Amino acid sequence: MKYSGPTIFELGEIEALKRAVAGFKSVSTTLVPSGDDAAVVQVSDGRFVVTTDTMVENHDFRTDLSSGFDLGFKAVASNVADVAAMGARPIALVVAMVVTKNTTQAWLEDFARGLQSAIDELAPACEVVGGDLAAGEQIVIAVSAHGHLEGREPVLRSGAKPGDVLAIAGTLGRAACGLDLLLHDDTTLADSYSEWVGVQLRPKPPISWAISAASSATSMLDVSDGLSLDASRIAKASKVSVILHSQKLQGHEAVLELAAQSLTSRGQRIYSEREWVLHGGEDHSFLATFPADVKLPEGFRQIGEVVEKREHTVYLDTEELIAKGWDSVSS
Repeated sequence: MKYSGPTIFELGEIEALKRAVAGFKSVSTTLVPSGDDAAVVQVSDGRFVVTTDTMVENHDFRTDLSSGFDLGFKAVASNVADVAAMGARPIALVVAMVVTKNTTQAWLEDFARGLQSAIDELAPACEVVGGDLAAGEQIVIAVSAHGHLEGREPVLRSGAKPGDVLAIAGTLGRAACGLDLLLHDDTTLADSYSEWVGVQLRPKPPISWAISAASSATSMLDVSDGLSLDASRIAKASKVSVILHSQKLQGHEAVLELAAQSLTSRGQRIYSEREWVLHGGEDHSFLATFPADVKLPEGFRQIGEVVEKREHTVYLDTEELIAKGWDSVSS
């Protein structure tokens, strides 16, 4: 997407931000919004959760593949998913950015629209309450999200017990498939499978399902780096092992089969729907464990079980599975 018009540097920080944030909406929990030295947010619970995530140009995203709107949407999605995975309701975001001398005001305003669109769709009780804008050699987006526990206990990764059911809410493998489609030399493929590309560019984690599940989940996390890698994090934190049932993953694989065949037929690399499902990240679904005698909450489907094994690792059926996925430093 091409952005024309004045750059942020030509307008200056104050005017650029004034125009960009004009479309942000307020919520009742914000007592002092953006504009002071710091925001003031109200919570009835004496505790709140906080998380942060950073996206770096040419490492985490490319501006020729993602629009400003896409990046704003994704920045919100990835952060509110982490908050919801703890069982909290997202209520406030702080957005810090580094932009280049060539970044246009139109791009910044499109980014801001993406932020608000994701908030409206995924976390309507949330507000952008502040942030920062700085200059550098590449675009960097850093978002911190705050969540209200509303009297609930936080859901940790360390609570899984042998005998628990392992379940997923959301998609698996679609974002990884979408990324491979975007990166392929044949640009018609991305258009042919636009739904999977959409999951990569604008993930939509089922936030309400995660919050509702908090009352019965023994552990939960946001699947951002890949199913096998994130399942291994639950296994290690809870000192248990996790078994993934291949049969229960077949539905996730089946919807990606045609895309894998199309990609493979147009290049030298073999693309695998199973690899996407097991090791692909960025779907921002929720992986959780529940007691076997508890009915699974809305949106969650069983994909495995928790067992007592000393290795504290992940198995695919009876075979040990090497955990792979996105590593933000080495990938």
